[in-house]
Amino acid sequence: MTDLSLLQLITEASLLVQLVMLLLLLISLYSWTLIFQKGRSLKNAYVSASQFEERFWQDKDLNALYKHFSSQEDTIGIANIFSSGYKEFVKLRQQSNMTPKIILEGSERAMRVALHRELDALDSQLAPLATIGSVSPYIGLFGTVWGIMNSFHALSGVQTVTLAMVAPGISEALIATAMGLFAAIPAVMAYNYYVDNVDRLTTRYDTFLDEFVGILQRYALPTN
Repeated sequence: MTDLSLLQLITEASLLVQLVMLLLLLISLYSWTLIFQKGRSLKNAYVSASQFEERFWQDKDLNALYKHFSSQEDTIGIANIFSSGYKEFVKLRQQSNMTPKIILEGSERAMRVALHRELDALDSQLAPLATIGSVSPYIGLFGTVWGIMNSFHALSGVQTVTLAMVAPGISEALIATAMGLFAAIPAVMAYNYYVDNVDRLTTRYDTFLDEFVGILQRYALPTN
């Protein structure tokens, strides 16, 4: 029996099976790129939220906070929600004939818009991971089925079929399934983990928004 290495099985596979393997390899590399990028962006979102909340609850000067965070170009998350809401609050409050209710509603509306933008940024790159996790096994299975079909087709004219004759063809075909699972499993695990993180950040953003609206209620009355 010939001892076939993994590399030999791949190089001796049919052209279509090799193309499937190459596609799965590219998908896997793309998946890991998304995993690392999304992990880094979510980490930055958590760090940014923690830093902002620590400064927000320590510093009671909203004007100073707004000037600090609005001057930065790389603000994300809660800082953007705060800046959008406070900017609208100040603009409406400076206008005449604005009731506290209108001022608060306008500020909350501005923060809701900023919140949706931040959530859209958090959700980015999750859909491709979900697609990779669900599609990759089927791509690998297609390569396996095609490889096994070719193996049995090549043995159709042989009178006596032994395991040694069938095993190499089936082995090279099953590599496609293994590669499909190799691409899918990390993508599914990362997707589930990141969705949980996005949900936690969403709750955190919503909680801050409600708390900040409550704070703005005390500043909504016009000064004499």
